[in-house]
Amino acid sequence: MAFGITRNEMNEWKAAVTRGEIAFLTHYWLDPRYPGMRTVTKVGCSDLAKLSRWCEENGLHPRYIHARAEFPHFDLIGAKQVEILKKEKLVHHLERFRLQGEEKFDWKP
Repeated sequence: MAFGITRNEMNEWKAAVTRGEIAFLTHYWLDPRYPGMRTVTKVGCSDLAKLSRWCEENGLHPRYIHARAEFPHFDLIGAKQVEILKKEKLVHHLERFRLQGEEKFDWKP
């Protein structure tokens, strides 16, 4: 379940994904399968080849892309989430969701 974002933010992300852009959406998230994780960043793109290349360029396996939905995306959590947000210069995501220090959480599938 996503929370901590506005409907407008969600709609902007969906529009960017639909246009074939690599788009980032960070929100609060709780899932009992991932204790200690409180946020997720969805990296979306309707162009699956482009999203797959992005994953590979960032050391992520494309098999974890959620491609079954209208808005294909890869879920970033933990240390990799923080690393990518820094790399992409999405400081406002780090600050807004207080992700500094989250590097200690490193979840591997």
